[in-house]
Amino acid sequence: MDHQGQFHGAALASGIPGEEVSRFIQHLRLSIQLSGGSGGVPVGQFGGLPRLPVGVDWPSDGVSLLPFIFSVDCAALPRVDGFDLPADGSLLFFLDHEQAAATGERRYGRVVYVAAGTDTEVAAGTTDYEFVGEQYPVSATLRAEFPGWFGVDDDDDEEDEEDDDDLSAFQQQLARDLERDLPHLDELCALANELWPAHNGYVSAYLGGYADEEVIASIAEQILAGREKTGEIVIPVAKWHSHVEVESHRLTSEWVSLARFPVDNELYYRSDGSFVIRHDDLAAGRLDEALSMAELIP
Repeated sequence: MDHQGQFHGAALASGIPGEEVSRFIQHLRLSIQLSGGSGGVPVGQFGGLPRLPVGVDWPSDGVSLLPFIFSVDCAALPRVDGFDLPADGSLLFFLDHEQAAATGERRYGRVVYVAAGTDTEVAAGTTDYEFVGEQYPVSATLRAEFPGWFGVDDDDDEEDEEDDDDLSAFQQQLARDLERDLPHLDELCALANELWPAHNGYVSAYLGGYADEEVIASIAEQILAGREKTGEIVIPVAKWHSHVEVESHRLTSEWVSLARFPVDNELYYRSDGSFVIRHDDLAAGRLDEALSMAELIP
């Protein structure tokens, strides 16, 4: 389905100028919500044992097996503008979220793509709960997402609202540009949320959409640190945060969230896992370039 065309037509019908609608669409992303128990057509499986190509070992970090999180049938997923998942085959996600959060090393996460027509079998691994969670099918719906600097997800309480004086110079400039370029921002966001609302129940994972801002900031810091190490740039300590802001803003359009999901953990209030990937790598099928991230909050 042409979701951009659908939105463009609806926005024009509401009286918003076409040029503004086109500018807004450049920032609108749709994510695929995966949820169980909704009665929809199954598009994937959470938990249980994964189906891997015949003869392929269960992915590991070199020492231990990586916990299997979920898999999806790409052909069964709704197609989303600008989110270039494979047209068919399946994607399997493995992540040791505790080790990934503690070390930041990529070897604790793995995305496995199984091409359509490949002979597969239920993986011979373990029945240990640490690696095999409760199995259940998930169905898919779409949700509208916007970049964090739109500010549409901010709490409405006055005590939580940021004053302009609390914003950095770069954030204030973004706000001015946004007010100038998208004067009907609230109406456009409301329309997108009406067309593709957030799921009103528990969501097991999101595919696509915007990567978490903290993940993007982490990537930005690594890039800037690497450029400093090679002598390409020199950033004064007092200017570090502003450079990270600018680089993070640039990377927001370059990277996409491949998958985001909560992970059950009795030791933490919240445990989140995610995979992010550059648009170009995803479009070229370079899924091994996906970065795994994890966050543990006590």
